[in-house]
Amino acid sequence: MTTLGISLGNFNNKSAGALLLLSLVAAIYCFIAVPPTWKEQQLRYDLYENSKGQTVYVERGKEVQIEAPIARSLSPLNQTALNQLQGAPDLQSQWVYEDEDPEKILLLKADYHLGLWSLLPALVAILMCLLTREPVAALLSGILVGAIILGKFDITGEVLIPSVGTDNAASILILYLWLLGGLLGIWSKTGAAQAFAEYMTRHFVKGPRSTKVIAWSLGVLFFQGGTMSTVLVGTTVKPMADKANVSHEEMSYIVDSTASPIASLIAFNAWPAYVQALIFVPGVTFLATEADRISFFFSSIPFSFYAMLAITGTLLVSLNHFQLAGKPLRKAWQRTQATGELDAPSAKPISAKELHQPQLPQGYRSSPLEFILPLVMLLAVAILTFVFLGTPKIHWAFGAALALCLAMALVKGMTLGQIMDGFGNGLKGVVVASVVLMLAITIGGISKEIGGGLFLVDLLGQQLPFWALPVILQCMTMLIAFSTGTSWGTYAIAFPLAMPLAWAIAQSQGLAHPEIFMMICFATVLNGSVYGDQCSPISDTTILSAMTTGCDLMDHVKTQIIPATMAAGGAAVLWTLCTLVFA
Repeated sequence: MTTLGISLGNFNNKSAGALLLLSLVAAIYCFIAVPPTWKEQQLRYDLYENSKGQTVYVERGKEVQIEAPIARSLSPLNQTALNQLQGAPDLQSQWVYEDEDPEKILLLKADYHLGLWSLLPALVAILMCLLTREPVAALLSGILVGAIILGKFDITGEVLIPSVGTDNAASILILYLWLLGGLLGIWSKTGAAQAFAEYMTRHFVKGPRSTKVIAWSLGVLFFQGGTMSTVLVGTTVKPMADKANVSHEEMSYIVDSTASPIASLIAFNAWPAYVQALIFVPGVTFLATEADRISFFFSSIPFSFYAMLAITGTLLVSLNHFQLAGKPLRKAWQRTQATGELDAPSAKPISAKELHQPQLPQGYRSSPLEFILPLVMLLAVAILTFVFLGTPKIHWAFGAALALCLAMALVKGMTLGQIMDGFGNGLKGVVVASVVLMLAITIGGISKEIGGGLFLVDLLGQQLPFWALPVILQCMTMLIAFSTGTSWGTYAIAFPLAMPLAWAIAQSQGLAHPEIFMMICFATVLNGSVYGDQCSPISDTTILSAMTTGCDLMDHVKTQIIPATMAAGGAAVLWTLCTLVFA
């Protein structure tokens, strides 16, 4: 068996080397010979006149004044002009009004794609991940290929440093490296997580099944979704799950598959406010105002079939029903039952083991309250800031939890030096995962810059029979999100194109209930993006689910993708039936 494993490893390494070499050659060819295909992009904002008589819109809480618009037919960024373009357009964006209706003002932008070549960086990263099981090397390979396609040969100066210097990257570093790493490190030093696990084991956990049900329940309870949910649930349940002998593949699947799906169903979070800005369609009365669009979001929730099936699937796995979970996840459960091994023999977890082993100073007595109270503080700050400020302040929440954790340790007699030792160990434990997240952000930005998502929309968004559009949109957003590792980024690409397309098809084909048809199409974009993000090995939620539960990243991807795909298939059938019956 060992010899076979070494042989397979050598084969995979040789295959990975050949793949990278061919990809670099293809990237050089693309840079030299493949011309960009320019596409007109229309962005519509809620414009109004402020007290100074200026036409403005609100972005991130601030008023932004627009430039004087010109007729759309005169703009060099309309599609007719772009089709005749030689080289790149001189303008990045321009405000225009529709020739037939000067009251309709929109922002035109010109984006481009490179055909199938636009998918190459993400495809290389994903295939290298599968072959090498080394996410850092895989992501760097994809970034290298994308940088060559873009002609950015100074990888450090033109790609990595600009990516690290963004607000998004800084947020990742502060939250996951300092705040999350510090919190995990202090919990490890104080033994708080272990104390909580022992408390839960004595009072609530009766075995692996009850542990998984608790994890599932917490995933539903923490319905803010995305990275916040995966970090909270994964961090909370790992100690008791390890104690109850639950495989890391099962736990990472439960954590990941309840995070974003539940956020799209129990949408009292930041999702509606973000998405509503992307779904304005001129002339559609039920999408006319922000309140109308938020109401439309909630009205569409009954059609979120993928989210419903994904959450139901995780509940079935929690109850030890693996009939619909796929062979890899069932084998992980059987392995743990037979051998007690929480990981596969070849697993390489991206979370440091020292974060999950108590490092108590002599004489220090741990308490489950040291784990519970910071979590309560974290949740309270996140929920209250959402209620009063309109968006959950995740950095505030983690910062408050870390400060409370530190204060409790000091009050109980731990020295500052001991606390900082735990804090430092926490940073060490998550540094690899933070690097992976940074690289995932970088390759997502490259994929967007060379038009990966735009190409898929251009390829699939042709004239279609109305009943086929929902599933086409689902497949399109699944591919975009899987290739870029982001659901919200996919929304920004897909919604402004999908919603006008759905409305045009509803009108041209004379549907009796166009609003219901729009709701179904909306739900497919919302849910398809969640599936792609959830299954992508370059997604932050996928990485964090593996990191916080101590799972090998690719083991998590391979065990999760089967039940997620089955849920997506069931959702596709239901969307098609609803379209035929109700639209």
